[in-house]
Amino acid sequence: MSENKYYHKDIETMSVEQIKELQGKRLAEQFRYVYENVEYYRNRCIEAGVTPDDVKGLEDLHKVPFTCKDDLRATYPYGLFAAPLKDVVRLHASSGTTGKQIVVGYTKEDLDIWDDLVARQLVAIGASKDDFVHIAYGYGLFTGGLGLHGGASKVGCTVIPISAGNTPRQITVMHDFGSTILCCTPSYAAYLGETLHDMGHDTSYLNLKAGIFGAEPWTEGMRKDIEKSLGIKAYDIYGLTEIMGPGVAYECQAQNGMHVNEDHFIVETIDPETGKQLPEGSKGELVFTCLTKKAFPLMRFRTKDIGVLNREVCSCGRTFVRMSKPMGRTDDMLIIRGVNVFPSQIETVLLQYGYPPNYQIIVGRENNNDTFEVKVEMTPDKFSDVIADIRKKEAELSNAMQSLLQIKAKITLVAPKTIQRSEGKAKRVIDTRNLIDNK
Repeated sequence: MSENKYYHKDIETMSVEQIKELQGKRLAEQFRYVYENVEYYRNRCIEAGVTPDDVKGLEDLHKVPFTCKDDLRATYPYGLFAAPLKDVVRLHASSGTTGKQIVVGYTKEDLDIWDDLVARQLVAIGASKDDFVHIAYGYGLFTGGLGLHGGASKVGCTVIPISAGNTPRQITVMHDFGSTILCCTPSYAAYLGETLHDMGHDTSYLNLKAGIFGAEPWTEGMRKDIEKSLGIKAYDIYGLTEIMGPGVAYECQAQNGMHVNEDHFIVETIDPETGKQLPEGSKGELVFTCLTKKAFPLMRFRTKDIGVLNREVCSCGRTFVRMSKPMGRTDDMLIIRGVNVFPSQIETVLLQYGYPPNYQIIVGRENNNDTFEVKVEMTPDKFSDVIADIRKKEAELSNAMQSLLQIKAKITLVAPKTIQRSEGKAKRVIDTRNLIDNK
């Protein structure tokens, strides 16, 4: 690990007491700002019997009403904006895979802060003006591309805004342009590593040293696979369109949890059933409050991501609270035959048995009973056209998954490269039960 470096050293290494004092002051100011400028949220507060005079510091955070995606859809497109639209200089939106798109806005000041937050991670992993940052996140309404672009520009890196797609060309550009830092989704990073080797190259063909990967869940096993296939150190970044985009939290070179930028966000964990705050170190739903955003400042936004917070000082010297990788989501959790199943659990089993994270979960319903199948792509060294060998491997995986999930899945091993690859977020789950129920 290289010498620890900081983008905002005085802020990133503040004492916990200083952090909490700053957060309390900003919370009181921000709650009043949102109350006075967002009619929808003000009405919510009136219903809850809360006024700006009731929120004086962090000890009053529990009084602040939650917001969730339903609120954003109910106020589509601009009903939760706090700044006049004439001051909004950019719009982004979620993919809109469920219900209406989530539309968010940024003032010039918001964008400047966002760039700084992403720059903090780049510096934390050793980036400098000498680096070439290859951004293969999608641009456009998705926050990934422009989010990393702005941070890399702040650091003074040379930005290669290639966006996603045309994978062989990505490899060529990385080689020819001398890309040193790759930014994309982890599933696409895995695909790039696979393509590199399919093109007949090894990691020495590229000049990459690090990668920043986010926008979807990934495991430690997947991290190791990406690091091996691309010859890099792979770092996690966390963000939500609703809160800011990438850069809400980030990994440093210690790779031991993501530092939440606490000068701009309050993070807490709650019991997803009761909404009650949980002590740090407890596993719960992550909730974020924006402390400095002006255009679209959400209060206590329920992310539906499950995680754990750790207040111990990191070996890098940063004092911001660290959050774990999301351990699943309360809304992408599958309930199959009454059992809670997270895709990340299935990925864990596959990686333990040497299979790549190229899989698809298929859930359906026959005769009022749930069906549960996992299609798993074999690696070339595991591939066999002997039916007995395949059945033995399928049974091995099925038993391992049943041991972890407490539910039996039908395992179907398929030939290498037969599951469609993704250049963005990987589509892991096909659940047809609702379609069948609604007929």
